[in-house]
This record gives sequence, structure tokens and C-alpha cells, in this order.
Amino acid sequence: MASNPNIFLVGPMGAGKTTIGRRIAEMKGMQFADSDQEVEKKTGVDISFIFDMEGEAGFRKRERDMIAQLSEQSNIVIATGGGAVTDAATRDLMSARGVVVYLQTSIEQQLARTRRTDNRPLLEGVDDVEQTLRDLSEYRDPLYREIADITVVSGQQAAKQMASQVVEQLEAVGHG
Repeated sequence: MASNPNIFLVGPMGAGKTTIGRRIAEMKGMQFADSDQEVEKKTGVDISFIFDMEGEAGFRKRERDMIAQLSEQSNIVIATGGGAVTDAATRDLMSARGVVVYLQTSIEQQLARTRRTDNRPLLEGVDDVEQTLRDLSEYRDPLYREIADITVVSGQQAAKQMASQVVEQLEAVGHG
């Protein structure tokens, strides 16, 4: 693998993929992109609207296409949506085009972080957000683990510290 392969950040909503991804890109002199934000930019509508109009399957196709397009570049850090790993083709694409970092976080952290934003289609109109996050984790966690080259636990530490941890682990496994 090249000395600066693409880096894909995977993990549940609220793990800090976008914030930490920006920091990693700064530290390593790489470009940064958030696949959700790029889909919104390209379509001119928010993710919730796409979910409403096309369902999750329609969104996942758009997401896969965007991750494919972004990862044609080199030296880019890509923060993916929490459910990107549910699509086998997207998992294959990420594995083939870079190093995958799983930002693992607790349900408690997710609850605290997702309360601060409205743009979480899978949580809209949900009565028991905690149970929904647990259900998503039960299904997705094995997929994150399967695809991850590196796993870093995202906890209370600041984004800068988390980014430093990720960069150190990348260097330790020869992806620095």
C-alpha cells in the first residue's frame, strides 16, 4: 500500500467521524470529505429527504456511488455514514481503496452526541432512541469489525487527541 493511502472512517452515528476525520486530514496533509455532506451537496437536498423519497436502499446506492467517486482520488480521508458498511459493495470498495478505521463508541456517547443534531434519518420519529441505537449497533458492529484495519475507541477525549491516536495506529501498522 502507498505511504499515504486513502483513509475511510467507519462507525456509528455520533462516533465523531467527521470531526476526527478533518483533524486526521490536517495532521497528515490530506484532503477530507464527508460522504453524507457530499451526497447532500450533489443532490441539493438533505439525507432525510432522500430517505423519505427513495428509502434507505436508494440512499445507500447514492452513498456507494459517492464513496466510489471520492475514493478515486488518493490521499483523502473519507468520513462515511454510519450505515455505509451495510452495503457489501461499499465494504469491498473501501477495503480495496484504502485503510479502514473503525471509530467505536458507546451507546451513551451516541445518545449524548446525536441529541445535538436533527439530521439523523434513522432516529426521526423514534420513541426509544437508545433501543434503536442498540439495535443498529447489534447489526452493524460485526460489519465494522470485519472491515476495520484499525479500531480506535472514541470516548470522552477531544477530537485532536482521537485524531492523534488514529494517526499513531496508522503509523504503527505501516500506513503512515
